[in-house]
Amino acid sequence: MISTIGLNTKALKKEPFSGSHHGMRYYLCTKDDVLSVFLYPEPWSFERTPDKEKEKKDFPFTQEGLDAAIDWINQSYEAKRPFWEQKAKDRMKLLL
Repeated sequence: MISTIGLNTKALKKEPFSGSHHGMRYYLCTKDDVLSVFLYPEPWSFERTPDKEKEKKDFPFTQEGLDAAIDWINQSYEAKRPFWEQKAKDRMKLLL
């Protein structure tokens, strides 16, 4: 389960939110009334990861939309758990 302690729509309105969980990175940002969520593999930052490696889904920028986005992140992790766990194991190989 992804930990999003303190994450709310007020915080997201001010600046993007990012984190990682066992090889999967996520990035949440808003524009107008849309909450965009990106998933991508470790080890690179959002800016350094090629767009072709990112998965994106949009949600309404409401508390319900944020809750749905977090659910989607968790479901996506579980659906591809072996892939994400392998990315976590391989991250140091890429850096060396």
